[in-house]
Amino acid sequence: MMTAYAMTPSDQARAHENLVVTDLVARAAKGDMQAWDALVERFTPLIRSVCRRHRLTDADASDVAQSVWLHLVDRLGTIRQPAALPGWIATTARRECLKILHATRGPLAGCPLDVEIADDHAGPVDTGLLAAERHAALREAFTALPPGGQQLITMLVADPPLPYTEISAKLGIPVGSIGPNRQRCMDKLRRYPAIAALINADAGPRSRTLQPAR
Repeated sequence: MMTAYAMTPSDQARAHENLVVTDLVARAAKGDMQAWDALVERFTPLIRSVCRRHRLTDADASDVAQSVWLHLVDRLGTIRQPAALPGWIATTARRECLKILHATRGPLAGCPLDVEIADDHAGPVDTGLLAAERHAALREAFTALPPGGQQLITMLVADPPLPYTEISAKLGIPVGSIGPNRQRCMDKLRRYPAIAALINADAGPRSRTLQPAR
């Protein structure tokens, strides 16, 4: 005999939120402006939180929000799992923040490794690590990488991204070794004491099913 599963209050709240978001996405995709406005109102605080963690100005944060909504408009009719929308919005906002930081302060200013580590290990946005503390730790860890590793990571996070063939030619390494070398660099960064302390302080898995905008 199968035992009925009793939903906890948090499960019920999550299920309700998923139903609401699914309904809003479906209606907005059909041109319902009230549904669209409700989506914007619901998720604007999430975008602002991501921008604060990247220490953007108010003007830049507004640009990020506008870009995120434009990307979402393009994808409304193709979203298959609306419940994954919050994760997609957060990821897209991070990528837009990095584009601005790269353009204004250079490729390391936004510390794109911040996003990779946070995506794998961070908890919810509203309980995330302080951006300044994480940024400082990541810059420290990055400078501890060997010069070849620093060059590789810098090229991999360039915007627009560099083809692997170009990275291979510039660094003098086989194309097939780029992925493994990148993974080794990321492993070293995650094991760096300052980074490990931050990760352990706020560990929590997160998954995303929507493809982030690029």
